[in-house]
Order: sequence, then C-alpha cells, then structure tokens
Amino acid sequence: MNKFSLFGKFTVQEGERDTMVEILLEAAESMDELEGCEVYLVNISENEPDSVYVYEVWRNEEAHQASLTLEATQKLIQSAKPIITGMERISTLRTRGGKGVASSFD
Repeated sequence: MNKFSLFGKFTVQEGERDTMVEILLEAAESMDELEGCEVYLVNISENEPDSVYVYEVWRNEEAHQASLTLEATQKLIQSAKPIITGMERISTLRTRGGKGVASSFD
C-alpha cells in the first residue's frame, strides 16, 4: 500500500468554526461517491476554537487533484472562502497501512 495522504489545518474567522465544519462534512459526503477517496475526516480541537483539521487518504495524488476540479468541490470551496483566514498543509504523507475508517460517526 502506498496511498497519498494529507493532513491540513483551516483557520477561520472567529465564531465560524461550526460553519466550516458543516462545509467540510458536506465535502466528505460528496467524497462517498469518489472511488479514489478512501478517508476524509474532519476534526476539531477544543483548544483551538477557530481551527478545523482535515485528514485525507487517496488512492493516489492524481485522484486527489481530480477531486479539486469537480463542480461540487468548487462550489464548496467558494462557500468556504469568505470565512477562511488561513490554510496550512501540516504534512503530505504516504500511508503504508493500518485500519480503515467506519463511514459514520456519532
């Protein structure tokens, strides 16, 4: 296994974290239909009220790049832009193996 993985951080305007989470969860839902997206997790830290973290695992880098050109993805990016104050790619990773993720969370 040699997957393409990303770990990123979005910083948003004060009080907009929940809005960003909703947008990213909508993105995750749209990824259900993409064969190349294997994991798309939206995370928050209670210590960072204006940050949202995303962890993604893709079949390969090309699958990730292709997802960015989709109309649904572009629409979500446009809706998120007004509240984003910063973006940081914490790391680009090569996933070597492990346990998969359940498709639903409580």
